Amino acid sequence: MVSVLLAGETWMTHSVHHKGFDTFVTSEYVTAGVEFCDALRDAGHTVARVAAHEVGTEFPGTAEELGDVDVLVLSDVGANTFLLGPGTFNRSELAPNKLLAIREFVARGGGLLMVGGYMSFSGIEGKARYGRSPLADVFPVEIGTGDDRVERPEGVAPVCRPGHSVSAGLEGVWPPLLGWNKVRARSEGRVLASCGDDPLLVVGAFEAGRVAAFASDLAPHWAPPGFLDWEGYPRLWDQLVTWLAGTGEPA
Repeated sequence: MVSVLLAGETWMTHSVHHKGFDTFVTSEYVTAGVEFCDALRDAGHTVARVAAHEVGTEFPGTAEELGDVDVLVLSDVGANTFLLGPGTFNRSELAPNKLLAIREFVARGGGLLMVGGYMSFSGIEGKARYGRSPLADVFPVEIGTGDDRVERPEGVAPVCRPGHSVSAGLEGVWPPLLGWNKVRARSEGRVLASCGDDPLLVVGAFEAGRVAAFASDLAPHWAPPGFLDWEGYPRLWDQLVTWLAGTGEPA
């Protein structure tokens, strides 16, 4: 059983509705990634969550505080959210660098996965900013500094390679995805799945820990219903977090 901590995959939406002369506003809070969490829990893993808006106050500030976590998953939450907590941004207070804490967590043997999205890797308009963060050289992919989105509304079917415990039973063509973050695999990284010419799933190592990058989404919008309902979806995440926690062959 693997202990997983998911940071991100939540947001707030504030909409303005125009109806002729009149307007009104609506607001909603969204928790995504439910399918991902359910798949891992059904496989026997434990999953805890830190919402994106709570990262500044609730996410651990040191590697020691991450000690009970086997695998940390960052999904659709940008680097600024970890770096600019309310004390630092609003009151100019010194605070622990949470991205340095994640780096140390991995160096000591923890597992780290980044999942794609508009606020992952470099992100929309370059705002996720991980390519300029302390995690830039931790992942098995090179992260750019500009807008790295690849939007493919017609859908592109990923192709998975054999020969690794993460990809076992998943080899071949997967259901289509609607987009991904464009990254480049490092020479020491191992590409297990691709979308066209772009790497989709890459695994590797950083010091004593294991790392992975999944460049598309674990939930809508890049992951459409056909991908979420795919019989390989739970197997993919189960095998990936199990490997990240240290089971199976080295990177």
